[in-house]
Amino acid sequence: MQDVQLYQQILGLESPWKVSRVELDVDLEEIRVHVGHPRGMKFRCPECQVECRIHDHAEERRWRHLDSCQFKTFLVTRPPRVKCPEHGVKTILVPWAERGCRFTSLFERFALDVLLATQTVAGAMCLLQTSWDETWHFLERAVARGLERKEAKLLPRVGIDEKAFARGHTYITLLYDLDHSTVEAIPDGHDTDSAIACFSQLSREQIASIEAIAMDMSPAYVKAAKQTLPLAEQKIVHDRFHVMQLVTKAVDQIRRAEHRKLLLEDNPCLAKTKYLWLTNQENLSENQQVAMDRVFSLRLETGRAWGYKELLRDLWDHDDAGAATDYFKDWYRRVIHTKLTPLKKVARTIRERLDNVVSYCTHGVTNGVAEGLNSKIMSIKRRVGGFQNRENFKTAIKFYCGGLDLYPR
Repeated sequence: MQDVQLYQQILGLESPWKVSRVELDVDLEEIRVHVGHPRGMKFRCPECQVECRIHDHAEERRWRHLDSCQFKTFLVTRPPRVKCPEHGVKTILVPWAERGCRFTSLFERFALDVLLATQTVAGAMCLLQTSWDETWHFLERAVARGLERKEAKLLPRVGIDEKAFARGHTYITLLYDLDHSTVEAIPDGHDTDSAIACFSQLSREQIASIEAIAMDMSPAYVKAAKQTLPLAEQKIVHDRFHVMQLVTKAVDQIRRAEHRKLLLEDNPCLAKTKYLWLTNQENLSENQQVAMDRVFSLRLETGRAWGYKELLRDLWDHDDAGAATDYFKDWYRRVIHTKLTPLKKVARTIRERLDNVVSYCTHGVTNGVAEGLNSKIMSIKRRVGGFQNRENFKTAIKFYCGGLDLYPR
């Protein structure tokens, strides 16, 4: 009787459910806790919640529960079936598990904790002693549960970016809530239609609440925002990281061209200096600074380009868009009169979208949150060796980055 009373207490079963007996199977390393109820009870119809008399009992079923010591523990019972005047004969819902699940809610909550901690299905299944399909099903059920419960919160500051799913230019587009660091929508592709599909998943109130949207300089995303968001031109902020990435690539193009030219003159002074010119000035190590001073003194085109790159970084330190615009125009006049063709090309690109670059001074948003989430997403992808199924990849993103209420109640 002590084991019956023990499991009655630790399982937290409420009337009319009671533990009738406990079986220990040492060979299978299992504990089976049999649960029953008194005769003459009434149970609610799972469809309409009307109390009905018991019609009969279904076949014996078992639910995996939290382990007892090193033994797997199962709840075992024959669930009653009630005869509802409206819905006919129905099997009742047991209080310890959700509909259609063969694990108790407590075990499922524990499984989600393990999945979140390990961030891999393979790692979780080893700890839980479940199959891959069972473990993945926990994740799928949690996402479905979370999406059903999700409320349409306002999104004043959002970001949009692309992420490669697999080789061969296969992409997905992600819409981020920058204030809560969550992924809000994940359509396929990275074109205008994909971006429009992102916004179409939002309610009218959410669309109206958007005050700023951070993005790269992709014409497709700009076009989608203008077609979808009211007053979009005033809300678009071209991400600082992506703008500086364009400038940095131009500096590297200049370095490579000049390096080839110098090698023809047997001058290897730019050899092995690639990452020197890609680094911001304050991030240079002591050795890098010495190397930089040595090469910079040679008055090479690469050094001039790097200097213009560093000057442009001050654009985002201005207090208002007007001051930032004046600063850029001065920077542009200097660059455009040089022979640094790749940098001049980027300067013209920035000038074309200048209003949405200096809008950072008004809205103060970047896609830094998106970049952080992208790193997390790719880290998860690497841990599992990549996702072969695109929908599974999107489900995993929603599980780990969707900010959803995942747990059963």
